[in-house]
Order: sequence, then structure tokens, then C-alpha cells
Amino acid sequence: MALAEEIRVKEQRVRDLMAAEGLGAVLLKRQANFSWLTGGGLNLVGITTEAGAASLLITPDRKYALTNNIEAPRMSREEKLEEQGFELAVFPWYEENEASLIRELAGPGEVGADWPVAGTLDLSGKVARLRYSLTPEEVERYRWLGDKVSLALERTLMETHRGEKESEVVGRLCRELWPDRIDPVTLMSAADERISDFRHPIPTEKTVDRYLMVSVNARKWGLIVSLTRFVHFGAVPEELEARYRANVHIDCAFMAATRPGVAAREVLKRGIEVYREQGFPEEWKLHHQGGSIGYTGRDYRTDFKTPDIVQENQAFTWNPSLTGTKSEDTILATSQGPQPLTGPAIFPEIRMEVDGLAFTRPDILERAAGG
Repeated sequence: MALAEEIRVKEQRVRDLMAAEGLGAVLLKRQANFSWLTGGGLNLVGITTEAGAASLLITPDRKYALTNNIEAPRMSREEKLEEQGFELAVFPWYEENEASLIRELAGPGEVGADWPVAGTLDLSGKVARLRYSLTPEEVERYRWLGDKVSLALERTLMETHRGEKESEVVGRLCRELWPDRIDPVTLMSAADERISDFRHPIPTEKTVDRYLMVSVNARKWGLIVSLTRFVHFGAVPEELEARYRANVHIDCAFMAATRPGVAAREVLKRGIEVYREQGFPEEWKLHHQGGSIGYTGRDYRTDFKTPDIVQENQAFTWNPSLTGTKSEDTILATSQGPQPLTGPAIFPEIRMEVDGLAFTRPDILERAAGG
């Protein structure tokens, strides 16, 4: 019953948008929107492609799932779309006549879509905003995912040893995630000087000597969490520890400012102020600072022109960085304050108060120099 109510709420959001735009139907092809509207279903084949292998067509009084004869059996038996009230509209894979089916099922009214389809109105941005405020059921799934991924990443780094390749470490992380069918959709790793050299370090075969960073965006039920952790072999140098804690302080300031009703760009401005207060006034210019997350890795990367207002139960991942460090975890914005979706599971903790709020954040994991 909980899933049925979640889907009912979301369908109403789609139909309200349809009415506001004066449309006869709305077509959803993106993986993110399919997962959102079906309560965690998957229309994907490739895990990193934006468009899925089945589309959802919503009209004022009916809803359809459009797909070819290859995907239809799984859509029916595993995704259980018919049990959710969707009518399957199936076409042969060798004819690809989805466009004509859309026209036939939608009727005479104009069709809005979240993907470029001939003859449709682009609604991609407006549909994305329907996802921002998460339902209680989504929050429950999100918390489970955050706990799982936090533990998987930290366990991976606790088992890392000197001389191991960045790519080996990332491979072990994937092995931790896949038993629960959690997709690692973005992976970054950097050893030693690569942490300072690159803000987006894709994993290489470089071996770790003293210092390693691993970041992951991981997805289940369409929802994505984003987080970063560090391990250091031997005592963490005082300068590095001070810089890392300054970075965590900046991240906490972003989180503290992320309140429902506040413009996202104002959160960015507050974070930039704290960069300056911590003694690093120019570092924010070297990398984007993050923003809203949910069914994509970032629903938007906040800049000074971002029009969006933080919503109740909207997820955010800020990722401030100071050269050689980064701070990144996923939170939920609520009227009671930011709630962590990821955080230290088995890592050492840093406790600090920022802008009147208490935070518990992961520290750099210090391992024996021998690795």
C-alpha cells in the first residue's frame, strides 16, 4: 500500500504539470524519471545511459508503458508495471514505431516529454523539479542506500594497502556494492600527488604510497548517493589535517545553510564566505561546489544564476575542495535541519559545531606506515 500511495502522489504531480502546461499527455523516457515514477523501477539496459528501454506515457485518465518486444516481458514480470496500473503498448524491435504509438495513445492534445522526441514539447527541467521533494518512502530507501554505501567505501579503504593500484581499490569497492545490486555510476580515485593535481581524478593504475582518495556516486532504485573518503599511511601531517578540517568546516557551513525555502544560490554564497573565513578565499573557483542530488548525480550544480529554491526533503551533496582535500557526503534538507544520508560508519569521526548546528563527519583514516 505504501508504494501505491507513493506512485499516486507522483502521478498527481505529473498530471498537475500537464494541466498547467495545457497538454494532452506527458512522456517520460529518462531512466531517472522512470525510476522515480515507478517507485524504484529500472528501464535501463546500460547503467550509464540517460534514456531507458521503456517509456511511460501519462494522460489525464490513463497511463501506458511503451517498449519493444525484447523488453516487454521483463517490464511485465519483474518491474510489474501492469500491477501498478500501466497498460503495456508493445512494438516489434525491428520496426521502432514508438513515435506513432505515442501519437495514437496521447490523442489530439500536445505531448510534453523529458527527452527530445519529434513533435513534443521539452519538459525536461519541469519534470526534474517534480522529483526534488522526496516522499517518506523514498527517504526510507535513501537512508538504507546511504548506510550501505558509506560502510562499503569505508570498509574498502580500511582494507587498502600501500602499493595497491587506484583501480584495484575501486574494483574492490565495486565488489562490495554489487551483492546488493548497487550501481557505482561514477568513480574517482587519486593517490598521493594526483589528489592535488586533479579535481576530477579518474582511477588509474598508479599505486598508492602514502595518501589515497576515493569518491563514489552509487545508485539503487534510481536514487544516488555521493561521498568521498581518505586514507593515509603513517601519521597525517599537521598541515594536511588542518586543511582537511577547514574543508570539512566549509562543507558543514554549506549543509547548515541548506534549509527549505532558501535559494540554492544563497547557500553557495554562504559557502564561499566560509572559504574566505577559513583562509582560502580563491579555492572555490577551482571546482564546482555541488548541489541537489537524487535520481541523477547532480540535479543541478549550483551557481550564481541557479533559480531553484531548496525544498523540504530534498537531497543535496556539496563537495567543497581545498587543494589536496575534499569533503563530500549526502544530506536531506528538512525544516528541522540537515539530516545525513551518508556519514562515518566505521571511520574515525570529527565532531564540530558550525553556524549553531552540530555535525559528525568522517576524518582521514590513519593506517600504519607499513600498510
